[in-house]
Amino acid sequence: MTDDTDGPEISALSVGPDEAGQRLDKVLATHAAREELGLSRTRLQDLIGQGFVRIDGAVATNANAKLREGARILFEVPPPVDATPQPEAIPLDIVFEDDDLIVIDKPVGLVVHPAPGHATGTLVNALLHHCGAGLSGIGGIRRPGIVHRLDKDTSGLMVAAKTERAHRGLAETFADHGRSGSLVREYLAGVWTLPDRSFGTVDAAIGRHPHHRERMAVVPSAKGRHAVTHWAVEEKFPPVATLMRCRLETGRTHQIRVHMADIGQPLIGDMVYGAGFKTKAAALDEACRDAIAALGRQALHAAVLGFEHPVTGEEKLFESPLPADMQALVGALRGYAAK
Repeated sequence: MTDDTDGPEISALSVGPDEAGQRLDKVLATHAAREELGLSRTRLQDLIGQGFVRIDGAVATNANAKLREGARILFEVPPPVDATPQPEAIPLDIVFEDDDLIVIDKPVGLVVHPAPGHATGTLVNALLHHCGAGLSGIGGIRRPGIVHRLDKDTSGLMVAAKTERAHRGLAETFADHGRSGSLVREYLAGVWTLPDRSFGTVDAAIGRHPHHRERMAVVPSAKGRHAVTHWAVEEKFPPVATLMRCRLETGRTHQIRVHMADIGQPLIGDMVYGAGFKTKAAALDEACRDAIAALGRQALHAAVLGFEHPVTGEEKLFESPLPADMQALVGALRGYAAK
């Protein structure tokens, strides 16, 4: 039965002989997967705790309850409730969208999540407005499922889930860094100095800086999280700078910025991890100085994003060209190198 209201979804099942003695949440999870309801076991446990599940007419509140053969289970999934962030009509550069997910090319300056100091005007606010009723609910809340982030001042490709099923699949892919599936994340980075070889790997744990808690740093492995960045030279601008392509094997906070600084090649414009190169910038010609000033951020762009679609299984690969501010920087450095 369907109507025009946004009411709960009702589902019923009888406990079969092979399910007798099993936990309630396990049986519900099996049923939800079989019926493609897009409900995780954690979400089902929440529904049990909130009284949305009945066994033979009585409310069940214990996810550990063992079931008897023939028991009749009825459960309802309440409609998603509005998320705390409010929808806002913020323009989005949409690269791909279907019923399950959306890929956007994030501009510089757009914060991903609402936070103190950025309660509005975020990507989440924009997605709530753009997707509207297309968001079927993540964890029971009508919101986009964000599985990875870009810094406010980093541009480029991001994917967000619109359904719980897609969110669960994407979250698993990003959590294990693509080891059980395909995941490609490549960034273009403008860095100071010239490397002595054409490619390399930085394998160094990242954790909080011991003295500046707002910063990250390379730390002993016992005090940080495993982090690996593969880099390759895209173009050199002798004698001062390089355009690098960085591929993430892991995804830690500020990973590329920290790793490049650690090997003595911090990102151009990065005033957190590359502030010591201000004198090098001042020694460049006017065109380069103007391009760096206009950039006003770290020269970092998420240029390639690839993954297996969590619902269809189709391989997806997206590419984003350098934004105008980084194109201008590259042009100025080429001119300087050609002198």
